[in-house]
Amino acid sequence: MKNLGLKVISVLLAAGVWFAVSAPRRERAVERAFSASVSLVGMPREYVITTPTSVPETVTVRLRGRRSDLESLTSRALEATVDLAWIQQAGEAAITLRPQAFNVPRDAEVVSIDPSKFRFRVEEIRQRAVPIRAFLIGELPDGYVPGTPTAEPDRALISGPASQILATSEVGTERIIMTGRTGTFTQGVAVVSDSPLVRILSPVTTRVTVPVLPEIGPNPPPATGGPTGTTGEEEQPQKPS
Repeated sequence: MKNLGLKVISVLLAAGVWFAVSAPRRERAVERAFSASVSLVGMPREYVITTPTSVPETVTVRLRGRRSDLESLTSRALEATVDLAWIQQAGEAAITLRPQAFNVPRDAEVVSIDPSKFRFRVEEIRQRAVPIRAFLIGELPDGYVPGTPTAEPDRALISGPASQILATSEVGTERIIMTGRTGTFTQGVAVVSDSPLVRILSPVTTRVTVPVLPEIGPNPPPATGGPTGTTGEEEQPQKPS
């Protein structure tokens, strides 16, 4: 009986520890929707996705689990990583997101994924050399006209999806302002692409020379009178005296 007090205290301590440890497991399960990021990795260097809008940057994931676990989650923590190393040819491809792709707490359950499947198109990357066209904007002062601009270098090496590379006949420069110019000038400008999927490999800049020439006036209008020395009126015969 002399150790009865210690035994009671030990039992109370054990019960307290058990209660504290088991408390999370006794939490009521809840469901909550999260926006989870989607990252594509492992795409072979010789291919590119040409329908990027078909692959969403985020998806909606509904989870069921303990409130304390779900409250600590963020979109970045739930990020799904999709490996595209399996792509070995151009054409249509599809991805199906599985619950295992998401980094969820151990005791949480993935209830649904929206969207869980999406399709996209893959093309081979090609390269091609095309002419560089100067992009002139603005009006010259009265009395001046622009000549034909020339670029040095005058061709650029571009890279991108095969279909877009074959359809690209030229690339342009950044804007060259003509307003107020009264003489020939040379300006270094960047070479740019109109398509976000077509890259300029080289050169990234070029020097454009734009001739600015005096305007040649029109030819003088022809005379409106008759032959020299006449007034243009029909001459009347004189009466004999």
